[in-house]
Amino acid sequence: MSPYRPNLIGVLLLGVCLTANAAPLDEPLKPLPPVPHQDPQRIELGRQLFNETRLSVNNSLSCASCHHLEKGGADNKPFSLGFDGKPLAINTPSVLNASLNFRQFWNGRADTLEAQAHAVVQSPNEMASSWEYVVQTLSADPTYHSAFATAYPDGVTATNVQNALATYERTLLSSNSRFDQYLLGNTDILTLDEKYGYQRFKDYGCIACHQGVNIGGNMFQKLGVMGDYFQARGNPTESDLGRYLETKDEEDRNVFKVPSLRNVAVTAPYFHDASARTLEDAVDVMFKFQLGRVPSDQDKTLIIKFLKTLTGEWGGKPL
Repeated sequence: MSPYRPNLIGVLLLGVCLTANAAPLDEPLKPLPPVPHQDPQRIELGRQLFNETRLSVNNSLSCASCHHLEKGGADNKPFSLGFDGKPLAINTPSVLNASLNFRQFWNGRADTLEAQAHAVVQSPNEMASSWEYVVQTLSADPTYHSAFATAYPDGVTATNVQNALATYERTLLSSNSRFDQYLLGNTDILTLDEKYGYQRFKDYGCIACHQGVNIGGNMFQKLGVMGDYFQARGNPTESDLGRYLETKDEEDRNVFKVPSLRNVAVTAPYFHDASARTLEDAVDVMFKFQLGRVPSDQDKTLIIKFLKTLTGEWGGKPL
């Protein structure tokens, strides 16, 4: 028996939850879709390119260097290291389920996965390469030359490299989380406390921003709606400006893409500045600066239990 007394809404919710193996639930959060059907040759080519260090100027860095799929699609570091071994200015978001986000990067400056790859390869702090160099390097490799000729009528081009990477990344869905199984009708898969946690997540309003199929990733929001997060944290940096760096609109100052909460329990540290070392720390910041509310210790515990049900699988194994 749970030590937490449910509110009336919670009681009604549990009336639904106690029916096992029901039809998919009508909830504001949605389960992950199936992996989209795509050209298998382009997928495999993209997989190889994802692990290819020759995309970087000094052959030191691949996409997989910062996006460890078995670790939730990030690298568990506050700041990933660029081609020169120096830390980047902003925390690396997960590549898992990134295809479901409405924009890419914390400040949303890329609207497609292709545009994201285009930017990273040329970034002076990340791969520091050029597309002319990448195309020349891959064209000189007989294996890549042949693979591109098979997958694309015009062979090795910058556009085709970006498309192959994006095609592969669209397959990187962390399926079969316990919460997805719950949404699909297996309501016994969650414990009573986890169900209460989901209800608290909705009751407190977390779901206003963390919504939809990716439980986030589909809107922009100011960090510090209910208080000055950056003054409280101190040591302002350029990356704190968020979307303002892209638009130069004052209303976009300190505005960021709302991150997905999928696999959040395994992708610490949190936020663009990696300031929250634990999930508990991140929840505290969200309550104080986004909601302006103070949860009970019990409610905080329940919400964290719910968040842990969002961890999916990769390669057939739990993350």
